[in-house]
Amino acid sequence: MAPRLLLLALVAAAVAVPPASAAVAGIDLKNCHQGRRGNRVLSEVTAGDGAVSKDAGLIDQVTRRQGQDGGLARGSTDQQDKDTGSRQQSSSEGSSLEIIPKQTSAKLLVENPQKENTDGKSKHMALPDTRVRNIKDQLIKAKVYLGLGAIRANPQYPRDLRQRIREVQKVLGDASKDSDLPKNANEKVKALEQTLIKGKQTQDDCSVAVKKLRAMLHSAEEQLHAQKKQTVFLTQLAAKTLPKGLHCLPLRLANEYFSLEPGQQQFPNPEKLANPKLYHYALFSDNILATAVVVNSTVLNAKNPSHHVFHIVTDRLNYAPMRMWFLSNPPKKATIEVQNIDEFTWLNDSYSRVLKQLGSQSMIDYYFRAQRANSDSNLKYRNPKYLSMLNHLRFYLPEIYPKLDKMVFLDDDVVVKKDITGLWSIDMKGKVNGAVETCGESFHRFDRYLNFSNPVIVKNFDPHACGWAFGMNVFDLVEWRRQNITKIYHSWQKLNEDRSLWKLGTLPPGLITFWNKTFPLDRSWHVLGLGYNPHVSSRNLEHAAVIHYNGNMKPWLEIGLPKFRSYWSKYLDYDQPFLRECNINP
Repeated sequence: MAPRLLLLALVAAAVAVPPASAAVAGIDLKNCHQGRRGNRVLSEVTAGDGAVSKDAGLIDQVTRRQGQDGGLARGSTDQQDKDTGSRQQSSSEGSSLEIIPKQTSAKLLVENPQKENTDGKSKHMALPDTRVRNIKDQLIKAKVYLGLGAIRANPQYPRDLRQRIREVQKVLGDASKDSDLPKNANEKVKALEQTLIKGKQTQDDCSVAVKKLRAMLHSAEEQLHAQKKQTVFLTQLAAKTLPKGLHCLPLRLANEYFSLEPGQQQFPNPEKLANPKLYHYALFSDNILATAVVVNSTVLNAKNPSHHVFHIVTDRLNYAPMRMWFLSNPPKKATIEVQNIDEFTWLNDSYSRVLKQLGSQSMIDYYFRAQRANSDSNLKYRNPKYLSMLNHLRFYLPEIYPKLDKMVFLDDDVVVKKDITGLWSIDMKGKVNGAVETCGESFHRFDRYLNFSNPVIVKNFDPHACGWAFGMNVFDLVEWRRQNITKIYHSWQKLNEDRSLWKLGTLPPGLITFWNKTFPLDRSWHVLGLGYNPHVSSRNLEHAAVIHYNGNMKPWLEIGLPKFRSYWSKYLDYDQPFLRECNINP
């Protein structure tokens, strides 16, 4: 009985090698033996209980099923990739090609044939595009044969086999379904199969074939790991690369703005800017198109647009273009203010420690000089936004707007789908920040963002505390001033000069600054994930007041998720002259 188990374990190991399993590679495990010892093992199993033919039948059924469904391990990989895609900007480590445990394989060897025997319909059920799958399996089989010593002993056979491989690869091309295959595909595949039959007669050492399969698996894992790293790099590169149209737009707008008379460069209704009875929004961005969508979506869904005031702050380069956009595209009766952050003379490095840190050479070297030994290897920090003061301006709302009592802060990658004036009537019970919590997943808790190996963090915070989201927040500026929140922010920034408490970004210091000062809003106010998660629930989107494209796949980039782009593009008029001139299309 032991030799029989040994044979089954060997077969299970071969079956577990994706995608070039023993069955795919065409190794006949009933006839494959390892010299005299292999013959003796087979004979002992036969003599013991006459089970060789039965076990071989089980093996054939399992490997045949594997060939149909694309490989057992491949299914495992697909599930792992799906799970990884649902996490928020966290990279998956390790290979996604995993050898199925022997216990699982052995279980499949026993259970799957029983299911096939009891279900005649499923046994003969053909999966779609079977021909393409089989051709790819034949190519894998041929490549395995090319690496076997017994095959290479005959110099003519490898030449013939390579020729057949080239012919089949040519007819296969980029075909992904059976209908893509040319008419002569069957002829070429049959020629390859005939050549493989000759090779099967030559090769009779099972251990060599298994070693070759494992070597191919290792090589595939290495290639997959390299491709994953390359994908992460290219995604980050695409996320921070400005499309040609978005580069053209501010240039055209700036040219038009400076051709205006001084009186034409002013916005109407300046008296509304400091009226605390109106609905005030803070929006800090250097992206004109994204800012336009935020404003348009808010106004078009508002019940009384004339009661809404948008306070936009941008940088020096985009100040004139941003003003020109809203002068030429006024959002109905809403009020617009556009300011230049460089004109905030009070915001200097003697007052704001974070401004001093962002401009320091050590900070730039740490995050943007990858060749330095002490630089951070995480590619997401190579984004210029992390060194932009616009990103941190949200911590200075009372200083920028001293006459206002309550404001809603909006990121430039959100879309407002409903009237959100109800946010101003929420009783936040003395809290400063109203935000939607994100602790539905374990990686959205405090230990995901803060360094809990630091005793200062351990002493003051709970690693399992619920995180929350920036992007759509309501701030009680009266309570902010009373509790001196900006001073708390500055004190923590001073403690983090050596980056020992958290890395770059605004959420970690936000979690710290508003610790025990955040009021949880209903989740329908703010639905996140449209910039990285294609599986965001359509029901959640339907009921959402604000949707957020957080992540790298912004809707104005080519890498944006197509299924969510229409929510964003519907709030732009692509017939607008500036957009047409810059060839900006939906």
